[in-house]
Amino acid sequence: MSRALVLFSGGLDSILAARLLMVQGVEVLALRFVTPFFAADVGDPERYAAAIRKKYGIPVLVRDLSHDFMGVLRAPAHGFGRNFNPCIDCKILMLRKARELLAELGADFLATGEVLGQRPMSQRRDAMRSIERESGCEGLLLRPLCAQLMQPTEPEQKGLVDRERLGSLSGRGRTGQQQLAASLGITEYPAPAGGCLLTDVNLCARFRHFAPGIFNLSSVEMQVESFRLLLFGRHFAPGPGLWLTLGRDQGENDRLAALREPEDWLLTTVERPGPLGLLRSLGGTLTEASLTAAAGLVLRYAKKVNGRAEPGLVRIRGKGFERESCFAPLDEESAQELQGVQETVRGRTCPD
Repeated sequence: MSRALVLFSGGLDSILAARLLMVQGVEVLALRFVTPFFAADVGDPERYAAAIRKKYGIPVLVRDLSHDFMGVLRAPAHGFGRNFNPCIDCKILMLRKARELLAELGADFLATGEVLGQRPMSQRRDAMRSIERESGCEGLLLRPLCAQLMQPTEPEQKGLVDRERLGSLSGRGRTGQQQLAASLGITEYPAPAGGCLLTDVNLCARFRHFAPGIFNLSSVEMQVESFRLLLFGRHFAPGPGLWLTLGRDQGENDRLAALREPEDWLLTTVERPGPLGLLRSLGGTLTEASLTAAAGLVLRYAKKVNGRAEPGLVRIRGKGFERESCFAPLDEESAQELQGVQETVRGRTCPD
């Protein structure tokens, strides 16, 4: 029996790709890569794998790709898509890492759920060939959903799979996938979605604004955690090379506290409820002016007094440093100037 390693996103296309191979008697192992930007639904890897196996009969292996992905995000050779998404370089990285696992996992070839012409950047025929070549996967990579529209691969030529029983899907429509799912007895599957947060219009603006400073951090681990920090809260630059994140509710305050690094400062209100502020240096130096601005932002979003933001005490804690002083809240215009990033429609995503 042959064995395939299938890049798995959890969406319908990758589910179908795996099942198309399984009905031919191919042993399938799905490989789910995670980073701060995609696969947020994974959570606990063991529970996720158990849930997918129970629902679809597909075994899943989860691997964290965050550290390697930082290099791709910093300088993608093929550039970005419409937002902050380096789709082609991301696919090359995932396939290269998957190829390196073939021998370890005893797999004969790779497969993906790609559909020719479905995405304008990474699923054009020329882009797909370039991705195969640059990832070192020429001949090894089978795309079961559109295989009959592509050149035959080694698994097909060697008789490991029957090409005639593979798909010929193309374009951005979903009717073909829905019909195939029904024929395979798959009745429940995730709705189509952007999937990758790097395609989110709002988050893209944040990423572009703060990424240069984040990439100046010496530790890759700190870079990864800093991008996680950008995924929630309100974000400001209270001074050159400084970054302040404010929680919008208690849940976000707790997440901020958990992501605090030893060199960060925490700002909290003393007299009334308010956001937790996490202040991080991206190469800048904390000055009295920037500290005053950061404390003013914390007070601006604290609980109002008679419907207005009022002066109050703010406690600032850092490594070997603690101070409690009275500050004035920033006005709306000053807060917007420090925000630096104008947000648009929340949650909107674009294709690559």
